[in-house]
Amino acid sequence: MFMRLAADATSPFAPFGLPGEPGTDAFWAAARSPRPVPADGGWTALFLWRGSPAVLDFESWSGPVPLLRWEDTDCWYAEVPMPARLRVTYRFLVDGEPRADPLNPAGAGGDRSIAATPDAPPQPHWPALGPDAVLPLPETRLRWSSGRLGGRRTVRVHPVGGGGPVVLLLDGDDWLYLHPAMTAFASAVAAGESEPVTLVFLPAKDRSAEFGCRPGLWEAVRDELLPLVAGAGVPADVSRLVVAGQSLGGLSALYAALAFPELVSRVACQSGSFWWAPGAEEAADPLGGPVGGTIAGLLREGPDLSGLRCAFDVGEHETRMLPHCELAESLTERAGATVRISRSASDHDRAGWRHALVRDVAWALG
Repeated sequence: MFMRLAADATSPFAPFGLPGEPGTDAFWAAARSPRPVPADGGWTALFLWRGSPAVLDFESWSGPVPLLRWEDTDCWYAEVPMPARLRVTYRFLVDGEPRADPLNPAGAGGDRSIAATPDAPPQPHWPALGPDAVLPLPETRLRWSSGRLGGRRTVRVHPVGGGGPVVLLLDGDDWLYLHPAMTAFASAVAAGESEPVTLVFLPAKDRSAEFGCRPGLWEAVRDELLPLVAGAGVPADVSRLVVAGQSLGGLSALYAALAFPELVSRVACQSGSFWWAPGAEEAADPLGGPVGGTIAGLLREGPDLSGLRCAFDVGEHETRMLPHCELAESLTERAGATVRISRSASDHDRAGWRHALVRDVAWALG
């Protein structure tokens, strides 16, 4: 899988644009990671780590990659082949502990970094945040004690541009602590690419239980959460609701539009887990069951989705997800929904979902 690029007399990493003798102070002062160069129709990226042994760990797309040591130095590296058009989250595992890449200014939370090949499309509204960055948090915090779901959770609410239609962000903690959705939506509103919205960050307590094709979550959202948001004193139009979800959250968002059309008529779905069926998560191969899973069965029952606006996005490198997503997309459109379909330069990864999130919420609002 890996290749050693030819070195010159100056540096073994000179082909990556990195001169100097590895391990010296001058080398580390100039070092940046990752460093991609063209190779075989895609790229080979050099990842660097200084200090002790480490493993390069990707959120999706690739398995773990042990780093190699350069001679008797503190320089550890991997030369990783990457396909064209890829944005991926990664981290280093050092003695089992996750670490962000200190040589990469593009981060996601405190212990993750983002690598993008040069041909990956830009994500203009998402700032580059290093591992020490402190992400902003909404001032409004709601303590939701759900009689239907059980337990308590903290739901944060943030009006963007003065507030407007409610955008319910499933897996809300991801968009608070890993990727700064507040900042990205503010940028999109300021650029005139989205109308003002009110973001509601809904954390999951048990994703498998809550995000399957079951009514409990959406009954609780309808009867408990939205009235709580409406009474929070923050500008929020709960009559114009957009549900945005990824993976199992994307599955749940489309299920809500089918089962609760009076509640959910606007959906932004990234990499929806449309392979899901009861028991599939426990199977040896969860994606190996009937294409489209439970959602395809519900869509084949002939619902009238003429009032639905649904944006679908999935990573172009998610090869096993694509058949499931393509069937859900076509059946949703056949049922009368207004559908937008796109593909991101990613695998099953938040780093790809985040651009589609902002863009598709704006589209869903029409």
